[in-house]
Amino acid sequence: MDFKELRKEYETHGIEESTLDANPLITFRNWITTASENCPDQWFEPNAMILATAGLDGIVTSRTVLLKGLDEDSIRFYTNYGSTKGQQLAENPNASVTFHWAWLGQQVRLRGRTVKTSREDSLKYFHSRPRGSQLGALASRQSEKVESREQLEQIRAELETKYDGQEVPLPDDWGGYRLTPEVIEFWQGRLDRMHDRVVYQRGNDGDWTRFRIAP
Repeated sequence: MDFKELRKEYETHGIEESTLDANPLITFRNWITTASENCPDQWFEPNAMILATAGLDGIVTSRTVLLKGLDEDSIRFYTNYGSTKGQQLAENPNASVTFHWAWLGQQVRLRGRTVKTSREDSLKYFHSRPRGSQLGALASRQSEKVESREQLEQIRAELETKYDGQEVPLPDDWGGYRLTPEVIEFWQGRLDRMHDRVVYQRGNDGDWTRFRIAP
């Protein structure tokens, strides 16, 4: 495969600043709603985002997680606190997430600091998940070595038997993060790589400043 020959021309409309809200998270809500309503197939996940984190050693890792909450000033996702991302966020709460909706030629990047959600919030979300996902979270020591797939399945089966007819308990090391962005960038593909990029930056007073940057 010749990767140099892989190209896509973006022929969609640009970003009209009249459509942007003073609060970028309201604009983000509008964009992700459009992405969801125009999703080309059920296999696409409009709420999928690439989460990048780094510990004190400066080594950056990234992975795909799912957006599970959106407020006027923050976004939320959930995971195992003992995972690689959890350990890195414990050392360095700064993180960046990227949403890419190829079918719209759009991308949004958010950068800011994270804090753990309350135990009550984590518990509420945990029990909103399918029961199988709850058991999976309880069975998995995320990012730790396992002897085999069979061992993992056995642990899950034992937990299913143990909690048959009972509520699955929220693991002590599982819960949510709230990311409050300090910078949000909206990207729209345009012809000839003359893309639109609009950036919001939060000041010390909490107000947002908006400006365009070169593609």
